[in-house]
Amino acid sequence: MASMMIHRLSSLLLLLLASMAILTTGFGCNLPNFDPKLATRPYPFDLHTTDVVPIQVFRDGTSIEIVNSTDRTWTDATIWVNQRYAAPLKSLKPGQRVNMDLFTFRDDLGEQFRAGGLFRTRPALKVELIEIQEAKGMPMLGMISIMTGENE
Repeated sequence: MASMMIHRLSSLLLLLLASMAILTTGFGCNLPNFDPKLATRPYPFDLHTTDVVPIQVFRDGTSIEIVNSTDRTWTDATIWVNQRYAAPLKSLKPGQRVNMDLFTFRDDLGEQFRAGGLFRTRPALKVELIEIQEAKGMPMLGMISIMTGENE
């Protein structure tokens, strides 16, 4: 009788521990993906234009490839995605290809671009509008976003 009671208690304890592990794992995956220390400046809507430069942007999973088809070099520019997320671009020479990790793009609250990936907990965002800003205070110039897949 005592051994049966010990067996039931150990089974109950094991079940309780397994449940706690599952709950802890579930809550751990839903932590916010923002860090205020990594926040960028807000998107400057007053500098938005409809001008476009012949720079192509291709999305490949959680990164983008920028191909400069212009005859000018861009230095210390900012790349904006969807009028919200920004990341610095050190240099882009004529004819050069640059890869940028979409996880490096942040908004003015420090929230990270939802790029997707294997362990994502929320749907990936599309790269719908991509712009380059030569310097703070300069107008935005649109780039050509090449959609390669249905969810990109």
